[in-house]
Parts: sequence; C-alpha cells; structure tokens
Amino acid sequence: MYAAYTMRRTQIYLGEEQEAQLEARSRATGVTKSAIIRDAVDAFFADDVTAASSGLARMRAAVSEASGVADYLPHGAEYVDELRARDAARLDDLDRGSR
Repeated sequence: MYAAYTMRRTQIYLGEEQEAQLEARSRATGVTKSAIIRDAVDAFFADDVTAASSGLARMRAAVSEASGVADYLPHGAEYVDELRARDAARLDDLDRGSR
C-alpha cells in the first residue's frame, strides 16, 4: 500500500536571468526545474539551520554516490596538466604556421 502524494499546480513568473539560472541548474544536476523550485520553497520556509544541514547532507550523499563512477578518467590534476600541454603545443603549432 502507498500514500497518495498530491500536488497542486502553481504558475510563477521569472525574469530572464532567473529562468537561465534555473535551466542551467536543472541541466547541471539532472533535476527538473519543478523539483528545484519545490526544494527552494521548502528551504525558504524551513529553519535556516535545518535547511542548510539537510542541503549539506544531500550534497554529501550525492558526492558519495557519484564518487568513483568514472574510474577510467584520469585524476583531475593530471587531466588539467594534459589539457594545458595540448593547448601549449597547439599554440606553438599555430605560431610556427604564421611565420
């Protein structure tokens, strides 16, 4: 058996910058815009300490869950060093070609 979860539809108006930020957050996190808005409303009405600690706990859980899922990728510092070396080589090639 399950408990019915009822939601009510609410229309809101957002400025262009707010919409862009909401869309970017949604894409980055894979969470729907509606869910992000609901979380924001919950956080607004919650005690600041409770909201901050629950948000931190959710973030830590997400990081823990995602940690190590792409073990085939190089370590972050190694990856950045490789990118910088490739960029430097590309710039050298471009510089030599323009002479």
